[in-house]
Amino acid sequence: MKAINSPYPEASSDESILYSAFSLRPKHLDPARSYSANEAIITGQVYEPPYQYHYLKRPYQLEPLSASAMPEVVYLDKDDNPVNANAKNIAFSVYSIPIKHDILYQPHPAFVKDENGNWLYHHLTDEQIANVEDLADFEKTGTRQLVAADFVYQIKRLAHPEVHSPILGVMAEHIVGLKEYAEQLRAIRKEQGEVDLRQHEISGVKTIDDYHYQIKVYGKYPQLDYWLAMPFFAPIPWEAEEFYSQPGLINKNITLDWYPVGTGPFYMTENDPNRRMVLTKNPNFHGERYPAEGEDTDKQNGLLDDAGKPLPMIDKIVFTLEKENTSYWGKFMQGYYDVSGISSDSFEQAVNISTSGEFGLSDEMKAKGIKLETAIAATSFYTGFNMLDPVVGGYSERARKLRQAISIAIDQEEYISIFANGRGIPAQGPIPPGIFGYSEGKAGINPYMYTWKNGQAERKSIEAAKQLLAEAGYPNGRDKKTGEPLVIYMDITASGPDSKSDLDWMRKQFRKLKIQLVLRSSDYNRFQDKIRRGQVQMFQWGWNADYPDPENFLFLLYGPNGRAQFGGENTANYQNKDFDKLFEKMRTMSNTPERLAIIKQMVDIVRKDTPWIWGFHPKQFSLYHEWNHNVKPNLMANNTLKYRRIDTGVREKLQSQWNQPILWPLGIVIIVIMLMVMPAVFIYRSKKYKKHHFPST
Repeated sequence: MKAINSPYPEASSDESILYSAFSLRPKHLDPARSYSANEAIITGQVYEPPYQYHYLKRPYQLEPLSASAMPEVVYLDKDDNPVNANAKNIAFSVYSIPIKHDILYQPHPAFVKDENGNWLYHHLTDEQIANVEDLADFEKTGTRQLVAADFVYQIKRLAHPEVHSPILGVMAEHIVGLKEYAEQLRAIRKEQGEVDLRQHEISGVKTIDDYHYQIKVYGKYPQLDYWLAMPFFAPIPWEAEEFYSQPGLINKNITLDWYPVGTGPFYMTENDPNRRMVLTKNPNFHGERYPAEGEDTDKQNGLLDDAGKPLPMIDKIVFTLEKENTSYWGKFMQGYYDVSGISSDSFEQAVNISTSGEFGLSDEMKAKGIKLETAIAATSFYTGFNMLDPVVGGYSERARKLRQAISIAIDQEEYISIFANGRGIPAQGPIPPGIFGYSEGKAGINPYMYTWKNGQAERKSIEAAKQLLAEAGYPNGRDKKTGEPLVIYMDITASGPDSKSDLDWMRKQFRKLKIQLVLRSSDYNRFQDKIRRGQVQMFQWGWNADYPDPENFLFLLYGPNGRAQFGGENTANYQNKDFDKLFEKMRTMSNTPERLAIIKQMVDIVRKDTPWIWGFHPKQFSLYHEWNHNVKPNLMANNTLKYRRIDTGVREKLQSQWNQPILWPLGIVIIVIMLMVMPAVFIYRSKKYKKHHFPST
């Protein structure tokens, strides 16, 4: 029997539905633009790039997804003559990618034609659009087969001047002709106003036939395999872009950023940013099987019980808007959300820490059958300095010492202890544990922030920070020349009661140096815009590894990737010619001792320049109710919901047990009402009795 207080009245016991939540609406669901974690949870389920990470195997291993095999790579010299893979004169690498046959797109109105073969919805009139409020209002939907040209079309979109893809700067350095193609499109748009990507080709990207395409890159770039597992390289049908380009639909937010079009196991059927988003099983999905092999422990952990079964194993994914952690946690404990992280407020309720420092579930969690999964995240949280800012930016000794002073004063160890319940380690540089180039122990400390004492890293004293601040020209937090107090502005997205203590703590860190900190809060979308324009002084940011290679972290500090100047992922707009030169050499190398030595030089450079306050690398804690099956953390993949299985019978039974109506307060209320009413009843009956037996004369 369903619990009477279920927040999902429409839920059917016939459907297998996974329930989750979101706190911020994804800004971009267009795969050429999307690059945020809250967007990847959607795009990962809808789009299918050529490759994916094997769900169970470790170390992480790529396998075909929409491709039929791993790419064939041919190396060429400057005259396009084939050379050996180990040759020193490699000028180009050509990746040939075969794709699977008989893959269909999700149902979508962009594919519908009328009886005469004309597009039904590509040229809508104002009258037709007036009756449309969302994508579901279109009466008819269609589909078509995936072809290699769709992959090429998406790569072209990375260069489209109206798309503003965040990886254009990175990819233009690698894909032959992409930079020139972007310049060509900008010129065409300036002259003609519109650009039809089908009429213009990239010299280094070619459609061979319906099931083969090629990408030509400069030199050797082994990381391209990883990029080909990201939604940036997922296919997009030109019909979808043509459909969504209609101004009337754009005015109603019916765009690729709101309603993605893919071939994956799910497609978006509802997008209401003020209430919920829904992904539904794609009826046109080409099919995939649950993996039959993994790590040695996977079988005993039940992760191979569904080997060979068709995917996806759930029918629908419902994301509900939850702005407060406490509300989400309460519903998780009632069984209305299937999975939960652990906030600081709920940590003590959920987790016990042994005397040896080991984490385990509390008795309350065990009693509910909840399971805990942990993983060291390939993630860096940091506070960035805008290197274009005249106060905290620049490369003078003054600016460098100012940044170092602030970095010492912000006590990451204290932050981790208070706000992350010890779930993390202080960062010593941009590379997290588990990624090639990360060093542990004494050899891995940041000498500008730490000293090695008694066998461990110890943060430098606040006195050392004050000395650096004075040397930077701000003794006691005042400008030595003007006497004015130093005021620093930090842009944040945090707001509301949940973040007050966090922000108070940050102000306290700056007060140690007598620096006035002004926190400027805005919603995430506005915050992203300010970062893109370079209109910040300091900001808080984080990066999850897209792929398991140090290049994926070091490129965040590569000059040509500057966000404000080039639209890349270098949000600090940091630029150091020595670092950039080493990066260009390192990025195409295999993981050799020589590459490790170069990475060490690069890390030493950025430690000294301090474009970031090196924050911390978190440890992920996730709680799962016992009705969840096939759960294994995968830090690289975003498309893992298709593997999940929900035992809806167990969920409904436990929800009913955990949400029994409490009737005794109602009984008390009834008794109180009766006690209040009874005197009136007695008085009424008394008056009636007197009137009947003693009539007036």
